[in-house]
This record gives sequence, C-alpha cells and structure tokens, in this order.
Amino acid sequence: MARAELEAGPRRQDARRTALPLRLLTSRGRHELAQHALARPFLTVLVVYAVSRLVALGAMWVAATWFQNPAGVGHNDPTVADLVPLWDTVWYRSIVEDGYPVPLPVDADNGRITYSAWAFYPLYPYLVKALMVTGLSFNAAGIGLNVVLGAVAAVLVLALLRTDHHAERQPQRERLALVAACLWCFYPTTAIILKPYTEALAVVIVAGALLLLVRRRYLLVALAAVPLGLTRGIAPALGVAVLIHLVVRWREDRAAGRTPLAGERTAAVVMLGMLGVAAVAWPVVAALATGVPTAFFDVQAAWGQQPDEGPFVLWFVWAWEAKGAGGVLVLVWLVATYLALVLGRHGRWLSVETRAWALAYPLYLFAVVRPITSMWRFLMLDLPLAALVASVAMRTANGEKVVPHWRRRVGVVVLLLVGGVVWWTASLLTYTPWGSFPP
Repeated sequence: MARAELEAGPRRQDARRTALPLRLLTSRGRHELAQHALARPFLTVLVVYAVSRLVALGAMWVAATWFQNPAGVGHNDPTVADLVPLWDTVWYRSIVEDGYPVPLPVDADNGRITYSAWAFYPLYPYLVKALMVTGLSFNAAGIGLNVVLGAVAAVLVLALLRTDHHAERQPQRERLALVAACLWCFYPTTAIILKPYTEALAVVIVAGALLLLVRRRYLLVALAAVPLGLTRGIAPALGVAVLIHLVVRWREDRAAGRTPLAGERTAAVVMLGMLGVAAVAWPVVAALATGVPTAFFDVQAAWGQQPDEGPFVLWFVWAWEAKGAGGVLVLVWLVATYLALVLGRHGRWLSVETRAWALAYPLYLFAVVRPITSMWRFLMLDLPLAALVASVAMRTANGEKVVPHWRRRVGVVVLLLVGGVVWWTASLLTYTPWGSFPP
C-alpha cells in the first residue's frame, strides 16, 4: 500500500507539470485566436454571421417541429419551409405577384377601408421580383437576398461602431466594436432574415447612412434617403440624428474659428430636404395612385395604428391596463435605464451620430407604433443596443477598461441571446389561426 502511494506521488506531480503547460497553451491559444479575430475583424464578423444563420435555422427547425400548430400550415408534419410563407410574407408575395390594389379594398360589411398591401413599402418586394427574373421562386429569391443583405448589414454595423469621430476615447474600441457587431448577429429576432421581410435591407440603409453621416458625405446620405423612404417609415428618426450631427459640427467649427459648414451648407440642406421627402414619399405615392389623400394612413388604421390618440399614449394605456401603476412605473424605469445607458459611460464610446440614432429611433417607434409584439422585430434596427450590451458585459463599472474575464461574460450573453432566438422563433414566428401574435 505504501509502495503504491510512493509510486503514485511522482505520477501526480508529473500530471500537474503536464497540466500547467496545457493550461498555458489553452490561454495562449485563446489570446492568439482573439488577436487573429481583431486582425481580420470584417472576416470575423462574417464568420459569426454565418454561424448565426445556422443557429437561426436550427431555431426555425425547433419551432416547426415542436411548436408549430398543424392547423396553421394545413398538414400534420410542419417543416421549416412551412414557416417561410407565414405572416407578412403573404403580403410581400401579393405585391410581387399582383402589385398594389386600386381602388383601395373595403370591408363588405361596413364599407370601411380594410387591410391591403399599401401598408407595406415597395423597395424590398420589387427587388425580390427583379431577382425572380433569373428563375428563382419568390421564397428562394427573398431569402437569398436577405441572407446577402444581412451579411452586408453586419459589416456596416461593425464599421459604424469602430468609428471614433465624435466619440469618447476608448483604447479597446476595436474589441468592443467587434464583439458588439457579433452580438447583433444573434439578436433574438434574427431568424426573420431567413424570411422575405425588410429588416435586413433596412439595417443596410440605416447603418450605411449613419456611416456616411459620420464621414460627412452629405450628398450620399441624401441619396440613401431615397431607398429608405421606400423601405421603412423611419426617415424622421434618421433626420433627428442628422440634425444633432449638424448642430455638433456647427459648434465645433465655431469653436475652432472656422465658418460653420463652410462649403457644405448646400449639401447639408439637400440632405435634410431629401430626408423630408423620404418621410412623406410613400404616403404621397399611395394618395396619388388610389385617389384617396389619406390612403396610407387609412390602411394603417385598419391594421390597428391609432396616431390620433397621441404619441406614447397607447403604451402608457397598455401598461396601466396590464399591471396598473406598477406597469407604468416599470415602463418608465425601462426607458430611463436605456436613456442612462446611451447617455452615460456605456454609450459615450460611440459616435454622437450613433447615439443620436439610439435615442431617436426607439423613441420614434414608441411615439408612433401601438404596443404590438412586432416591436421586438422593429428594434433590430436599434444597432447601438448591441454596443451597449457589449459595453456592460465587457467593461468595468466605471467603463474605463475591459475586464480580464470578459470572454466568460460575453459567453453568457451569447447563450442568453441564443435562448432568445429560440424563444422568439418558437413563440412568434409560428402561426395558430385562432390565437397567435404577429412577429
């Protein structure tokens, strides 16, 4: 017994000596992997984006196999392919195949304007229609376009978050930006990019426009306003970010003894004018095409929008009816926390333009959109949200530096996001005729 213990002692010491280099190699390997990722950030984010597509596809398989009600797809064995044509896909397909209805459809029972394709903007479905000339089906063209646009969006998000112009100094900016862009790829509603929806196109336009704004390419921002006005009704929010940028630059120029916006005032006016045009373009087109001046807004009202109730009102009513005063307090607390993150230490490493969008876009949504489950999907365009999450996960309480164990913290965040992808896909992307909420 004693001899066995004596022989075991050296073996344990050898094992410990062997384990130490293995731990060092593992640590060194992680460091080298991180350096490799930072050296090729755009390739890294594309690889992560590809992985996130597989995760989203897996979530759709789980949703189809275990959560999709057969009544919603018409047969007993739902598949991933059955989830693609559901919800707004129906309307985009109708635009591609039949265009926009004229005159406006009305309810046969009460004569009021009812649901129609006029609630949906035209650029994305017509891009899909153009791709279908190659022989692709609607679903294949829509998904293929979105997968490519999603990759472009991930690259633009990274480029936007890396910029240090009009931003607080941050030595770890490159690392933070890369992690944030990767986290954006795992936003819980990311499976929507595997359906014919407009999110990917909208993110490309918004991220591209903000990046051009930071670089002071005002005429190119004006050009970006054209497709934005035909994709989503969010030009007013981008206009707020543009105004904040111009105010900051005006003050900087004056402080430096320069003529504010010297040589670029005309370009700035054109940029603002085009954003104004983009804000009203589709409602004007709908009015001219149908002969009804309020056509777009009447159709939106049929879908449940109630702008006449006033900004933010419906959200407070919803919170009060759901949980009373406690619900209202929770809503106010959530908004205040978000504002504190954007304006505080976790947001100051971002450019002023990015922070302006982080404020303008969600507040605009809450002002004009009623409380619906689609808000989860709409917030995919709140690109700085991923940057705030990355900052909270990676940096110290005072925001001065990245903590040594940031990888573990980010790993936990990724696991939570993957869980969110599965939850959202299974809960909202599936369809039951008598009891589902729209994604």
